[in-house]
Amino acid sequence: MFPVSEIILTAASDRWDGPGPWWPVFPLAWLVVVAAVITTFVLVGRRNRAQAGGRAGETRLAERFASGDITEDEYRHRLSILKERP
Repeated sequence: MFPVSEIILTAASDRWDGPGPWWPVFPLAWLVVVAAVITTFVLVGRRNRAQAGGRAGETRLAERFASGDITEDEYRHRLSILKERP
């Protein structure tokens, strides 16, 4: 075992002055990474929801055509209406 006086001298001679002025870099870097991940998920989710509306109409129209509810001419006409940009 070390004598108590030697431990005290060792602790007193330690010149560590703390983490330094650059310590906020790492928490800020993690904050940027987390914000980027959240932003990516939000933007991808919005894009998928925006595209889902048009695809749902086209899918339903294709189902009606496949089951024989509408003719080919009516299918093409309604599909062209769905694909028009407002």
